[in-house]
Amino acid sequence: MGCRRRALISELLRVVAVDGALVVDERRRLPGRGAWLHPGPECLSKAERRRAFPRALRVQGSLDAEGVRQHLERFAQSEDTGPSRVRVGTRKQVDPS
Repeated sequence: MGCRRRALISELLRVVAVDGALVVDERRRLPGRGAWLHPGPECLSKAERRRAFPRALRVQGSLDAEGVRQHLERFAQSEDTGPSRVRVGTRKQVDPS
């Protein structure tokens, strides 16, 4: 949304507007219109600068993005110190016979 680059949906973060604030929809189940964002601070800042959230979510006025900013900071810290989220070799093989 902010940088306008295409990506797989699994690589993006869904954001919704709740009571005048942006909320990260981690499970992708919250009701209402959602906007998709790369999980990086540069994409968030570009979207804020362009005022893209109110347009994409079809709400009047400005939206508080502090919750999304905090989520992105925690996400960046967990990537730096935490284990990898990529699953390798978890698919089951099926016997073709």
